[in-house]
Amino acid sequence: MNKLTALLADEQQSHRKGGLYHKTQVQLAYNSNRIEGSKLTEEQTRYIFETRMIGFKDQDAVPVDDIIETSNHFIAFDYLLNTIGQALSNDIIKEFHRILKTGTADSQKPYFNVGDWKRLTNEVGGRETCRPADVAEKMQALSRWYAAQKEITIRMLAEYHWRFECIHPFQDGNGRVGRLILFRECLRHDIIPFVIDNKHKMYYYRGLSEFKNTPGFLIGTMQSAQDTYNAWIKYFDEGLSEGLKLE
Repeated sequence: MNKLTALLADEQQSHRKGGLYHKTQVQLAYNSNRIEGSKLTEEQTRYIFETRMIGFKDQDAVPVDDIIETSNHFIAFDYLLNTIGQALSNDIIKEFHRILKTGTADSQKPYFNVGDWKRLTNEVGGRETCRPADVAEKMQALSRWYAAQKEITIRMLAEYHWRFECIHPFQDGNGRVGRLILFRECLRHDIIPFVIDNKHKMYYYRGLSEFKNTPGFLIGTMQSAQDTYNAWIKYFDEGLSEGLKLE
């Protein structure tokens, strides 16, 4: 286990406030949910994480689901750290989804599979995705492709993310699950992790939509986000990046 992963796990267990784990939880939950349309502000996200309470005085009302999904995201990140010693599997991916969507309005819909592959065909941004009947086979094939890689690099993770989002295995929540996978696999393979921030959402979306012909767009967006996270690491402890690859 690299020093960064060890520190994040230690701060998680000790419930330390104000450290890198704290910052990562807030920034990852806020930005990943905001990309998907959450109305919560960064400050509201921080308040929920720090207090486990809701009380936004003199601020606009926000959808209940935004609050639930933010709280769930904190739990999902802890699950990420708790399973860091295990190879990525479809069971882990499904559990990310189960955690993220539990208690939401989606979870009450009869067609919505919480923690399992989608039941209904869907499109994303006008683009076709994998049909429900083919999802299990496509996800198994993706797992085999990933496991066969001799070395995991930022380029390889970008391709994995693109393949995953093209399959779009869940009815909803694919982007958030996919970005948790990216962070997890960076930690597992000694790569500086990153948070795709909402300000760069359009660069991120362009990177996904054009990856097949121009993979550099998505890779560049991920590398830029790595630079930001690396600056956070150096602020807290420059030694944490020892042995980690910044590609």
